[in-house]
Amino acid sequence: MNEHYNPQTLEPTWQTRWEERQAYEVSDDASSTGYVLEMFPYPSGAMHMGHVRNYLIGDVIARYMRLQGTEVLHPMGWDALGLPAENAAIKDKQHPEKRTAENIKSFKNEMKRLGFSYQWSREISTADPNYYKWNQWFFLKMRERDLVYRRKASVNWCNDCHTVIANEQVVDGCCERCNGTVIVRQMPEWAIRITNYAERLLENLDQLIHWPTEVIKKQRNWIGKNEGVFFDFKVMNTDVTLRVFTTRPDTIFGCSYLGISADHPDIAAIVTEKHKQQTDRFIKDQTTQKTTRQHDRSDIPKEGVNTGAIAIHPMTGEKLPVWLANFVVSDYGTGAVMSVPAHDQRDMDFAQTYDLPIKAVIKPSDNQDTDIHNGVAFIDEGILVDSDSFTGLTSKQATIAIAQHVQKQNIGEPAVTFRQRDWGISRQRYWGTPIPIVYCDQCDPNHEGIAVPYEDLPVKLPDIDVEQVLTGRGEPPLAKVSSFLNTTCPLCKGPATREAETMDTFVDSAWYFARYLDPHNNDLPFTSDKANQWFPIDVYIGGPEHSTMHLLYCRFWMMVMNEMGLTTHQEPIKTLITQGIVNGPDGRKMSKRWGNVVSPSDIIKDYGTDAVRTFVMFAGPMDKDIKWSNEQVEGCHRFLHRLWRLAYNHRDSVSILSKQSVDHDLEIQRETHKTLKRVTTDFERHSFNTIIARCMELVNFLTARKLTHTDQEKNSIVEAIQLLAAMLFPIAPHITSEIATTYCSEHLLDLGKFPTYIQELTVDKHVNYTIQINGKRRGQVTAASDATEEDIKTLINDMSQITRYLEGTIIKTIFVPKKLINFVVKP
Repeated sequence: MNEHYNPQTLEPTWQTRWEERQAYEVSDDASSTGYVLEMFPYPSGAMHMGHVRNYLIGDVIARYMRLQGTEVLHPMGWDALGLPAENAAIKDKQHPEKRTAENIKSFKNEMKRLGFSYQWSREISTADPNYYKWNQWFFLKMRERDLVYRRKASVNWCNDCHTVIANEQVVDGCCERCNGTVIVRQMPEWAIRITNYAERLLENLDQLIHWPTEVIKKQRNWIGKNEGVFFDFKVMNTDVTLRVFTTRPDTIFGCSYLGISADHPDIAAIVTEKHKQQTDRFIKDQTTQKTTRQHDRSDIPKEGVNTGAIAIHPMTGEKLPVWLANFVVSDYGTGAVMSVPAHDQRDMDFAQTYDLPIKAVIKPSDNQDTDIHNGVAFIDEGILVDSDSFTGLTSKQATIAIAQHVQKQNIGEPAVTFRQRDWGISRQRYWGTPIPIVYCDQCDPNHEGIAVPYEDLPVKLPDIDVEQVLTGRGEPPLAKVSSFLNTTCPLCKGPATREAETMDTFVDSAWYFARYLDPHNNDLPFTSDKANQWFPIDVYIGGPEHSTMHLLYCRFWMMVMNEMGLTTHQEPIKTLITQGIVNGPDGRKMSKRWGNVVSPSDIIKDYGTDAVRTFVMFAGPMDKDIKWSNEQVEGCHRFLHRLWRLAYNHRDSVSILSKQSVDHDLEIQRETHKTLKRVTTDFERHSFNTIIARCMELVNFLTARKLTHTDQEKNSIVEAIQLLAAMLFPIAPHITSEIATTYCSEHLLDLGKFPTYIQELTVDKHVNYTIQINGKRRGQVTAASDATEEDIKTLINDMSQITRYLEGTIIKTIFVPKKLINFVVKP
C-alpha cells in the first residue's frame, strides 16, 4: 500500500482487474438472483452529472446486493433510435447510424471510467436490426390479437416541414424547428389498444407498494377512470344521435346546450345551411392549435359558433342548441358534451359569453346561498331541485336513480370511461423501427395492410443518401427510398409498397428490459425460463418525467407478454426509484442550452472516480434535486484521503489478527458496530448520503485515537478499517478494494459477504438523560440504558443543582426513555 493516495493510478488498475476477471457476469442458474436496472440512455455522446446520478444509484444498489450473496443482473444498453439523432443528421449531413455508433463508444468509455459494474456481454442497442426485429415481431403478434389497428387520428401537422410532430415540439402554435404554422388534422396511423388494459393497469397500481406515491398518483390521473352515464341526444331533422358522457348525471336537468368538437364526424350532417359559412370559418380557425390534447385547452378563452342544429333533451324533451366549442376535442370522450352552466365553470364561462340559459338544479345541502348569479358555478354535490321526479334526492341518490332510468327508457346507459387514449405509434421518421406492413392494390384494395411474414423479419432500415432523404420536409423519409418502398406482396407475389412510417421509439423502451435476459436469442425475444428466473426487476431507477408514458407502456407490454406465455409475471418492476436532478453550479438544470454542464471526465481527472461517486451520493437524498459543487467534491476527495491515511498508518497492525488470544478495545468496537448497524439499515432504505456521513464520523473517531499502544486497540482498529472498506465499497469501490487487499479482507468485497454487526455491541450500557424543568434544560444525568423513571428520579434527588428548581408542586412528569425527563412545576 503506497503512502500517498493516487486515484488516477489506482482506479484504472482495479477497473482492468474487474474486466479481466469478468467480475460482474451472472449465471442464469444462480439460486439467489436479483435484477437492478437504470433507464437506458439516449447516447448523446456527452455524459454529464445528471446522467451519472441515475446510473450510480443503480450501481451502488447492485454492488450492495452482491455483497449479500445475490447474483445480480445489472445490464446496460442504448436507446439509440429517435428524433434527436435524425435532427442531428439533417443539420450535419451525417448518417445517424455513424453518429450513434460514435456516441455509444464515447458514452460507454465514460461509464467504464466511473466504475459502473455492468454485464457488458448483455449490451443491446435499439438501432441494431437484431433488436428491432423483435419490435416488429411483437407488432405482428399484437395485430393477430387485435391489439394493433389502423385508424384516423388528430395529429399536429407542420405545414412547412410536411410532417407530424409531437405535442412537445409545438411552441405557441408553431413548429419549434422551423417556426412554421402547426395545424391539427386527421391522418391515418397505426395504434395499439392500450385502453383494453386500462382497468388492469389501474387495479394493479395497488400492488406497487414500493413505487413513489407521486408516480402512482400520476398514473391514476393519466388513466383517469370515470364512472358516469351516457345520454343520447337526438338531433332534429337528421338521423344523428349525439352521445355524451358525464360523471354528473344528477345535473342533467340543468343542461341548456350541447358542445361538440370542431372535427366531430357528424358536423356536416347537422349544421344548417344558414350557419354553414360561420361554422366552416370556425372549423378552419380551430385547426390551428398549440396541441391536440384536451387538458392543454383548459385555460384558453372559450369560443364557439352555433351550428343551427337542435338536439332533444332525453329527459325533458326540451330543444337545445348545438354549438361548436373550442374546449371540446374529438379524442376525449365522445367529442360531444352536455353543458350545464350552473354547475360547471367552463360551461358557465361559455354560456355567459354567448348569452345562453343558466339553470340551477343542485342546491347546497345546508341551504346556503350560491354565487351562480355572479357567474360562479356551484360544482359541489347537494340536493336536486327543478329536476322532475328526482327533485329532493341527494346527488348520490339521483346519480343511481337517473342511471337506472335512462337504461330502462333506452335513452342512454351507465358507463365507465377512461381518460387514457390508445397509443398511436406511427412516426414519419427514418431513424426508427420500420413497420412490418406492405400494401397491395390487388390483395388489399382498402389498404388495411398485409403483414410481412415472420421469416422475413427484420425489415431493415435501408442505407440512404442523407442529404437527399433526410431533408426534414415532404413525405416520410422512407417513402423517398424506392429500393425500400417497392417490394413484393407476400400473398400474390405481385408489386406492393412497404409502410413508409416508422414506430414510436417508446416501443423500443417498452420491453427492452426483457431483451437483456436473452440478448443473443435468434428465435425468440427471450425464453420464458429466463423471464421467470429474473423477473420482476428488483430495483428500477429513472427520472420522474417518465412516470406516465414510459412506465405505463412497460407495464402494458409486460401484461401482453404474460398473456403470450412469455412470462408468468404481470408487473415488470418491484421497486421504483425516481432520482432528483443535478443542477449546475448556477442552480439551473444541467443543459447544453444553459452552458452549465459538468463533465465527469474533467472531475475524474482532478479528483478521481471515487470522489465523484462519493459526492453524488453524499450531496442529498436520492429523490431530491442537488446542486453541483466543486467545493463539495473536493471535500469528498479529502475524506477519501483521510480514509487512506488511516488505513496506511495502521497497516502494520494487520499482523495482530493472527494472534487469536488478542481481545478488542471495547470503545472502538462499540463505535464500529453501531456504525455498521446504522449503515446496514441505511442501505436497506437506500439512504446513501447518511451512509457516507456515518462513515465519515467513524473515520474521524478512529483518526482522533492517533496512537494505539495495546494489541487490543490495534486489533479493533484493523477490524474497523476492514468494516469501513466493506461499508463504503458500493459507493467508492476502487479505494476500498485496495484497502481491503492490504487488510487481508478482499473476500469481503468479492465473495458476497457484507459484514454483520454484533447486536450486543450496538447497545449502549449507559445513556445521558437531559433534565428539564418546565421545558427548560437544567442539567444532565448519566444512567444505565435500562433505567426506569423511578431510577432517574432517585439519581436526581442527589443533585442539589437540580433539586433547587423542584421547590413547589410537581404537577406532571414527562419521561422519554433514554432521552429526557421533564418536570412541570407549579411554584
